[in-house]
Amino acid sequence: MGDPKYPRKVWRKPKRPLNYKLKMEELETLGTFGLRTKRELWKAHTELSRVRHQARSLLALRQEVRAEKEPILMKSLARIGLVSSDATLDDVLNLNVNDLLSRRLQTIVSKNFGFKTPYQARQAVIHGHIMIGDRKIDIPSYTVRVEEENNIHFAPKSKIPEMLEKTKSEPETVETPAEEEPKDKSSSTEESKK
Repeated sequence: MGDPKYPRKVWRKPKRPLNYKLKMEELETLGTFGLRTKRELWKAHTELSRVRHQARSLLALRQEVRAEKEPILMKSLARIGLVSSDATLDDVLNLNVNDLLSRRLQTIVSKNFGFKTPYQARQAVIHGHIMIGDRKIDIPSYTVRVEEENNIHFAPKSKIPEMLEKTKSEPETVETPAEEEPKDKSSSTEESKK
């Protein structure tokens, strides 16, 4: 069973961590979805591999057993919005990690509420400014179900909506430094003679 103080790992590292192409893809994904560490990305990869393994094992079963167990997996994936309600196991095998990361609370808040970066959305979630229904959720990696997506809103005491409106209403002006006029050499030599 194991000690509850030391839960088992829910992520696996890549087999070739020093692969340059893989590292660049990971960094791009981190920036796109505003992930804090690569460990969050590895957790998503591990969860996706678990789901795909279930789909592959269902494909290997006999038809009557598969007809019994397939709707359970498809219903759970449709509930969190990874596949549509009429999807097949081939659609599950075609999922990629971006599909899973786009169902995180941080990503949905970033898209729906007009934050400039996903990192701003992450801060809003962590500091308790986001609610789903009447529950305050402060976990950025919370997987949002389809029925919960329309119930996401700011907490009543949050001042972030006012700040977002203020930044939207202010026109973005770029200040250019004023160019200094060159002094006349003749006037400076006259002043030095006096």
